[in-house]
Amino acid sequence: MNSISITGKMHPGFDNILTQEAQDFILKLHQKFSRTRKSLLEKRAEIHSKILLGEMPGFLKETESVRNGEWQADPVPEDLQDRRCEITGPAEAKMMINALNSGATIFMADLEDSITPNWFNQIQGQQNLIDAYERTLEFSSPEGKEYRLNEEGLATLILRPRGWHLDEKHILIDGEPACGALVDAGLYLFHNIKRTLEKGTGPYFYLPKLENHLEARLWDEVFTFSEDELGVKIGTIKATVLLETILAAFEMEEIIYELRRHMSGINAGRWDYMFSAIKKFRNLPDFIWPDRAQVTMTAPLMRAYTELLVKTCHTRGTLAIGGMAAFIPSRRDQEVNRIALEKVRQDKEREANDGFDGSWVAHPDLVKVCTEVFSNAFETGHVNQMHKMREDVQVSSEMLLNFQIPGGKITEAGLRNNISVGIQYISAWLRGTGAVAIFNLMEDAATAEISRSQVWQWCQHPDGILDDGRKITIEMVKSMVPEELAKICEAYGDAYDEEKTNQATELFLTLVTQNEFEEFLTIRAYNQLD
Repeated sequence: MNSISITGKMHPGFDNILTQEAQDFILKLHQKFSRTRKSLLEKRAEIHSKILLGEMPGFLKETESVRNGEWQADPVPEDLQDRRCEITGPAEAKMMINALNSGATIFMADLEDSITPNWFNQIQGQQNLIDAYERTLEFSSPEGKEYRLNEEGLATLILRPRGWHLDEKHILIDGEPACGALVDAGLYLFHNIKRTLEKGTGPYFYLPKLENHLEARLWDEVFTFSEDELGVKIGTIKATVLLETILAAFEMEEIIYELRRHMSGINAGRWDYMFSAIKKFRNLPDFIWPDRAQVTMTAPLMRAYTELLVKTCHTRGTLAIGGMAAFIPSRRDQEVNRIALEKVRQDKEREANDGFDGSWVAHPDLVKVCTEVFSNAFETGHVNQMHKMREDVQVSSEMLLNFQIPGGKITEAGLRNNISVGIQYISAWLRGTGAVAIFNLMEDAATAEISRSQVWQWCQHPDGILDDGRKITIEMVKSMVPEELAKICEAYGDAYDEEKTNQATELFLTLVTQNEFEEFLTIRAYNQLD
């Protein structure tokens, strides 16, 4: 490899991000790590093929010495030890300002699931990150409202780059699309690794979609190489892993071990975890899930995975972060808010009682309740619960694969919800918005993935039967689509985008009716972006 070219439009300011030196650094990353990345993606396919043939995953025999060994991850930096409430959102100026000002201890700026990864969003997001560190980030709404960062009390910033599976088609390396993860991480580190240290923080990451410890090892190698190239001490970069694939649950300790010099915690990425379970085991005769709303965190496999996560993290000296509260408060219905906020409180209390060190919220209005719950749970003088080892937890591979949802049913309302959410989200995504409020929930790519994968599975699976006895078929889904589109049109009014909704409907129907299951809707949809 020896050539890099930019094919995306150079909007104002992009030349400050895509400097020749920054491009050279991206090229170095690809020269060193691209081949390994490709081989790991091939390994994903090989492992999945075995599962579809009936070979079930388990704890690895070849890494037993790691699980039995006496070792600890390196210490967590001071500004990452208090994770009581973390807020997430796309790396867009308005949302970043609101999130950094929200009172949360951590803000995850997202270049992955809650942002449409079009060219403008990804590169402007890099500029927004720089502006956030320099305290110059501003936004003016079309209505004339001004948004600026507070003078103090801002959340600590963490970046989520794209996963290993996503490309960046506007940057070509020897004529082939670049790896989105290496572009995102490379540009961020090149421009900010020393800037963050000068500002009294550090270059921090959230790592998405890892499926095994070898993928964690690759990130560790990227970090070590970057630290050496950019002139900082090894271990300066810190990463929190999103444990959001069911296969990674069998390799928690190995993932921490691979990243031990750069580790700061693991997050229970509940929505992607559910999508991963559906995707990986979709053809098994005894695996079919009910409406997504019925697959709660008290379901057997979700309980097993989160309790094992807390035990593993604390045993190895790192933090355990709870899952997303996706509720979006209503400005019109206070009764809806009262009921939903009580559910959020109960969810966070369960996590705090389990020993989590904090949790995620999608909206600033939820910061207070999340912070209160964990503050009340912490012992005096503590900013986390890392001292709670959860030695009572014993989780077997069978427990992680217990797909039963007691009392679960597939309902017509659940089917229609999946159709509506899937189409609405894809339509918004194609318009450039990756975080979308739908039915008082903040939907991102993960929940859209659940929606379309469930519809596909219910159509394909013999047991995809509604609670009234009707078999779910492609014809049934197609008959419901016009009815759901009419509701969407009415709800959006003048804001209804017929062109993008039609485009989204076509894509959604293709994904849920074709015989072969598409691994990620975002890969298919990415081809339709400029």
